[in-house]
Amino acid sequence: MGQKITIAIDGFSSTGKSTIAKELANKLGYIYVDTGAMYRAVTLYAMKRQFVSATELNLIEFEKHLPAIRLSFTFNADLGFAEMYLNGVNVEKEIRSLEVSQMVSKVSAISSVRKKLVLEQQEMGKHKGIVMDGRDIGTVVFPDAELKLFMTASAEKRAKRRYKELIEKGDTVQFEDILHNVVERDHLDSTREDSPLLKAADAIEIDNSDMGKQEQFDLIYSLVTHKLQ
Repeated sequence: MGQKITIAIDGFSSTGKSTIAKELANKLGYIYVDTGAMYRAVTLYAMKRQFVSATELNLIEFEKHLPAIRLSFTFNADLGFAEMYLNGVNVEKEIRSLEVSQMVSKVSAISSVRKKLVLEQQEMGKHKGIVMDGRDIGTVVFPDAELKLFMTASAEKRAKRRYKELIEKGDTVQFEDILHNVVERDHLDSTREDSPLLKAADAIEIDNSDMGKQEQFDLIYSLVTHKLQ
């Protein structure tokens, strides 16, 4: 497989986009970029400085600080994937909390935030050989990507996956709160003015509600190898 392509994976929250993207990147020897982690890190920054809360958004002060936000990924050989760093600090665990999940759609809807991160993402992928997942990869970041996938699953199935993930990490959460967050994020992501979550016209939709991980990987890998022929 000499030639390299860009693989864009979009879809709803908790559809396993990051998991499948990591596996694909490892198998292909490609770079993997978790754009959701980037938005979560910016959200964490805003929360810590009290620019954003459940009831408030101090946009003027937040935008003044955007140039000071430095995001990077550092590969962790023990984990097998790159972790998110915010201004030189590993925030991989912090950004996965329910508190950040509840704020990230609000921060992601800010045009100046999206502009900053889209430019960074496009720079990361300019040499191809990249797997990137998010909400607007196939529509905004890489509209010319050779392979576009759109992941979906029922809200209940996604909430169960997220609940299991958080419980295994030792978090104290209620399933009803997780389900509410999933449904709310779907609404916010799909209805925001700037780069809403949309299935690109040429994206292949994969509903993994009742798919096992191996079955899903085999299907997607076959789509990749077809593109590389």
